[in-house]
Amino acid sequence: MQPEAVSASTTRGPEGSRARPGIPGWLATLVLLLPTYGWLFIAVLLPLCTMFVFSFMNATPMGKAPIVFTLRQYQVFSTQPYLLGIAWTSLLMGFWTTFACAVLGFFAALALARATIGRTRETLLILILLPFWTNGLVRIFSWTMVLREGGFLDDVLHWVWPGAGSIGFLYTRSAIVVGLVHGYLPYMILTCYIALVTIDDAIIEAAASLGARWWTILFRILIPMAAPGLISGAVLTFVPVLGSFMEPRILGGRVGVTMGTVIEDQFTQAFNWPLGAALSFTMLAVVLAIFATFSGVLRRGSGAVA
Repeated sequence: MQPEAVSASTTRGPEGSRARPGIPGWLATLVLLLPTYGWLFIAVLLPLCTMFVFSFMNATPMGKAPIVFTLRQYQVFSTQPYLLGIAWTSLLMGFWTTFACAVLGFFAALALARATIGRTRETLLILILLPFWTNGLVRIFSWTMVLREGGFLDDVLHWVWPGAGSIGFLYTRSAIVVGLVHGYLPYMILTCYIALVTIDDAIIEAAASLGARWWTILFRILIPMAAPGLISGAVLTFVPVLGSFMEPRILGGRVGVTMGTVIEDQFTQAFNWPLGAALSFTMLAVVLAIFATFSGVLRRGSGAVA
């Protein structure tokens, strides 16, 4: 038999049976990914596209008013300047919440990765995940019992210092930040922990043996090498914080007016879906611009560390 005939013939197994042709790799990948991406398209992308179309309408499409496409909803910041102040307040609270989560989460993840082993680490990881297992409203209302005047925080202070006044700060922006940090801190801890456990202990030991102090190791080795985890945690914290409305309403009271509460009011009370959608996508554009800037800084920092 000629070599060409051998190569063209069907390959046989060890027992002479015909070998079935395998499924192409690209087809197997497509079949495995199709359910996930199909669900994401139905549950995430399709509603977002629908809301994006709504943002260019003059009225809610479920009403009786004639629908006209317009850019008026995106001009609301110029026609209603008070929204600029609300947006700025929301951004500030998002920055402070993200900063607090970054500081607390990084050091908690560092302690978890470097000072614990075995069952102790597993137990602490479970305790970090506990907030995800409880209802959000329960967590927020529990803070009202702690932060209000005459609450648990005041009781502890008066037990230590009987003549002290009240330090309750419920219905303030600080109370909102406390509630937000409690809700989103686990995201930062987990992302920083994943980044820190990949750092080889030999690098830290080598730096210490060469005389590097702890702050040098922290700021020149640990933080730069864990920067991807910090940035990922910042994204997972900052984005949902801007749209949160339960914490501002319950813990902020009259000062708890944020873009999240304004957007929620447009959908649930004013029934002005086009304006709510336009405000949502405007804030989304601001967030994307901010993180596009930080991604450039991250790339430069990663190149410098490498």
